[in-house]
Amino acid sequence: MLLTGKRISLRTPMQDDLPILYNLIYGVENPEWKKYNAPYYPLEFCTFEKFSKRMEERMNVTDVPSQMIIECQNQIIGMVSYYWEDKRTRWLEMGIVIYSPEHWNGGFGTEALSLWIDYLFENLTIERVGLTTWSGNPRMIRCAEKLGMQLEGRMRKCRYYNGEYYDSIRMGILREEWNGFKKNNPLFDSHERTS
Repeated sequence: MLLTGKRISLRTPMQDDLPILYNLIYGVENPEWKKYNAPYYPLEFCTFEKFSKRMEERMNVTDVPSQMIIECQNQIIGMVSYYWEDKRTRWLEMGIVIYSPEHWNGGFGTEALSLWIDYLFENLTIERVGLTTWSGNPRMIRCAEKLGMQLEGRMRKCRYYNGEYYDSIRMGILREEWNGFKKNNPLFDSHERTS
């Protein structure tokens, strides 16, 4: 599966990607990306074998993949994912991580999430896509706002990190809001999908 935007593409992970992904995640003891991606949960080291097994289980999904690689100029820069908060009620949450700091602040995350949200609404029977972040990641909040997501909840001072309290931020967008957002956004003129 390949989703193509103006500058980035999303694609399903392949076996050859696993060493690269492993190095991006575990190759440095305190990676810069982890300071923004839920740093209040420690990055638990695992072996390459355990990582590969977990990734291969996710790669063997035959319907809608739960994660895709973000590529820019044939370089892996991050991943998007989704998970069911409650599958029975079709409550879906998504996430994104851009591992390389040189691709922060350039709109790459916004473009990746726009492709991902669109794909999720097209391929899953859902009425809402949600995203949870924290007040220590203002770039993620701005990215979600740029895509028409609304603040749906703020749990105050429930994330403790490096001696400070932060808020947990829940954002979301409904299918009809997304469809209206797409109509008025030139970002969608260039989206393509191939299987």
